[in-house]
Amino acid sequence: MSLDLGGLSAPVGNVDELVAYIRGAERPAARWLIGVEHEKLGVRGPELEAVPYHGPQGIRELLDAIARSAGGAQHTHRENGQPVALLSKDASVTLEPGGQLELSGAPWRTFADIRREIEEHLAEVRRDSKGIAWLAAGYRPFGSRDQVPWMPKGRYAAMKSSLGPRGRLALDMMLMTATVQANLDWSDEQDLASKVRAATAVSPVVTAMFANSPLIAGRDSGWLDFRYQVWRETDDARCGLLEQMLEKDWGYRRYVEWALDVPMLFVRSGTEYRDARQQTFRHWLTTGRLAGGEKEQPTLSHWVDHLSTLFPEVRVKRVLELRGADMVPPPLLYAMPALWVGLLYDASARQAAAELTARWSFSELVRFQGEVARHALRAKGPGGVTALELARDLVGIARKGLAAWRQLSGADESAHLDPLSDILDSGRTLAERALDAYKASGGDPTSVLRLWQIA
Repeated sequence: MSLDLGGLSAPVGNVDELVAYIRGAERPAARWLIGVEHEKLGVRGPELEAVPYHGPQGIRELLDAIARSAGGAQHTHRENGQPVALLSKDASVTLEPGGQLELSGAPWRTFADIRREIEEHLAEVRRDSKGIAWLAAGYRPFGSRDQVPWMPKGRYAAMKSSLGPRGRLALDMMLMTATVQANLDWSDEQDLASKVRAATAVSPVVTAMFANSPLIAGRDSGWLDFRYQVWRETDDARCGLLEQMLEKDWGYRRYVEWALDVPMLFVRSGTEYRDARQQTFRHWLTTGRLAGGEKEQPTLSHWVDHLSTLFPEVRVKRVLELRGADMVPPPLLYAMPALWVGLLYDASARQAAAELTARWSFSELVRFQGEVARHALRAKGPGGVTALELARDLVGIARKGLAAWRQLSGADESAHLDPLSDILDSGRTLAERALDAYKASGGDPTSVLRLWQIA
């Protein structure tokens, strides 16, 4: 999401200030929190088609209904008079380009709070959705991209024209996909570097466990995690895994220097989005002029916007974002952030996780991504090791990490990994179970609702 960011209007004069913005997010381990964001795919009618923004039982009507039910607890954010988000103190409900409904949850210390927040949100959506079913799947399973209505947000109109031509499936990413991500904290630059290194090393293994996007336009796509493949064909300049994150000298400045050279998608002034004309933030910062020749100094708000348009699987903003999983229903939904907490909030777990693929070259890791997109847990890496074997090791590491986290947080979160153990014991992902149900029904769209409908 990208809303108006107060307090960030100060002009930026040099790279050091951009580095300082990231460094300013440091917090001691005693204050580390956990955030979860998830997106849902809205469908309606017997063919489970996409839901438009306007009209009866549309997305706007739903946002208005949720705002009324909240009784003033959620502030409606509008663009050009149209409601496009609901904001509360620390959380938000926003729209993705194709009407995916996203809850960006507040940061919490325990999963009891995370679960309560998500369950209350889903109950709210369930109550106020008239004729809309919300699916926990990684890719819209029915209908084509051209049949999905765009939401009326200036950001998405700008991205449609600037990002759309950069990859064969860039528009699919915007309109058709849904994910769940975990947001974590770090204490200092070295701590962040070790978390980033471990997360990059095992991100494809995590993706394999949560594979849940096997259908395209009502047909078996041949991919168990087509959402993952969509991201692989969106924009190589800003997506995927970053090799630099595996290197020993990675730190704040390395990430900032990379971000400076990725072309901007737009330049925002309030709710106006101007074409950046593929200008880099570095060029703008250096010259003090936009691509069209206008004299203007970038601000921290522009930098924050730019960071939000970079989509590596492991992303650094003011939190560390782990972005590699398909959307899945509860309780598997809670397993994803619990896995990352177990892996990254304990130094020994981080080291053990990173060692699982430490002998792979970066090109081998990237090839493994493609295998995961196609085969999920049956994907094979160097030497024939399977994602399933690596995943079993990884969950064991995470359980030990969660035991260490319990000593710091006071909460035993290990039970949240149990749904993953069920998948790993059977070796069958949610994608494969959905395919079985769909084929057994003779291709009845409603057959997948039992697995995927959450509101």
